[in-house]
Amino acid sequence: MVDKYDSASAEYFPDIGEIPYSPEAEPAQTLVFKHYNAKQVIHGKTMEEWLRFSVCFWHTFRGTGSDPFGAATLSRPWDDGSNTMANAKRRLRAGFEFFTKLGIKFWAFHDRDIAPEGRDLAETNRNLDEIVDLALELQTKTGVRLLWNTCNLFSHPRYMNGAASNPDAHVFAYAAAQVKKSLDIAKKLGAGNFVFWGGREGYHTLLNTQILSELSHMATFFKMAVAYKKKIGFTGTFLIEPKPKEPTKHQYDYDAMTVIGFLKHFGLENDFKLNVEPNHTTLAGHAYEHDIVMASAFGLLGSVDSNTGSPDLGWDTDQFPMDVKNATLVMKTVIEQNGLQPGGLNFDCKVRRESTDLRDMFVAHIGAMDTFARGLKCATRMMEDKFMSQHVQTRYSSYEKGIGKKIEENSTSLEELEVTTDKSMVFPYLAIV
Repeated sequence: MVDKYDSASAEYFPDIGEIPYSPEAEPAQTLVFKHYNAKQVIHGKTMEEWLRFSVCFWHTFRGTGSDPFGAATLSRPWDDGSNTMANAKRRLRAGFEFFTKLGIKFWAFHDRDIAPEGRDLAETNRNLDEIVDLALELQTKTGVRLLWNTCNLFSHPRYMNGAASNPDAHVFAYAAAQVKKSLDIAKKLGAGNFVFWGGREGYHTLLNTQILSELSHMATFFKMAVAYKKKIGFTGTFLIEPKPKEPTKHQYDYDAMTVIGFLKHFGLENDFKLNVEPNHTTLAGHAYEHDIVMASAFGLLGSVDSNTGSPDLGWDTDQFPMDVKNATLVMKTVIEQNGLQPGGLNFDCKVRRESTDLRDMFVAHIGAMDTFARGLKCATRMMEDKFMSQHVQTRYSSYEKGIGKKIEENSTSLEELEVTTDKSMVFPYLAIV
């Protein structure tokens, strides 16, 4: 019976203790870190400082293993499947025990992950207030902090046509009220960031869509959020998470460059950064690290949803990242911008539907944390031996003097470039006569 988990002193993972660092552990030992050593100093900071790991509540504690082709497969002993406050509190207590035993210092959630939706907005907000009080108590007790929270503006039928981009102004208004409440929660829980995830902000057909109107409405929505953030004194960073498709045919926040263009067009580039999910990046047809590098290049990389997918499948599978090369390329960018603070590496991942054992929840996170620890070490080696950076500098060395320097300084013209062009100079390896 789930009743035994109702006590504040209940233990949800009694057979699993705090995960130790044990680099000499045998391959069969899966409940140990073999590479992630939180206090080890790498390139001037501890691993814990570089790798600001976060557990996402929605996949890890609300995921059921269901998919478009099959029903739920995951059954947790504390979860009776009900949409009650008692069940919500059990999930939350189980979550904080999990965070603590894993040694992760941050978590993230949607408003509807942690508290059930009521019969109306007022009841929904009362539910949230009660659960948030418990979350604050658990944060204070454990030292785990809120990396970011966000709103679920996509699951309820009211959002079938989006939230901020919805053609019905009443839906827009409801979404605004939902965000207002979540910003109050962000401030109360000390969130480092707040994420806007446009789950259905896009279109299915252009025949019935006024694109500029919808984009302008989204910008208005964001500007109101900025104004309210200032009004209540919330100091966290606003983040937008790009996604190319699914569930809509085309998302307005298609990729990093699309979001950057949107922010700059509507004058929002100083109020927002990006929360990049590499699985979304690959769905957009880019290399795994592309959006992370792109956002960082413009000074707009705020946080990373650390997951991966199977590009051959073509949909959002939210797998745990286990590729050291990908982790290395991500961490190289993070090091180059001197960290992600106040963002982090949030594991927006779910165990496979056949991973029914509670141990698998730990094993998946441990494997991903070790992968990023290895990526950090590899990226540090790349930075410190300077082989790649020297190669890149040489590749662009023609911009350090002469006409190249004038191009770099924007102090030349097409006319001057025409006069100074010498094909034998541009292509010295060609025998041009």
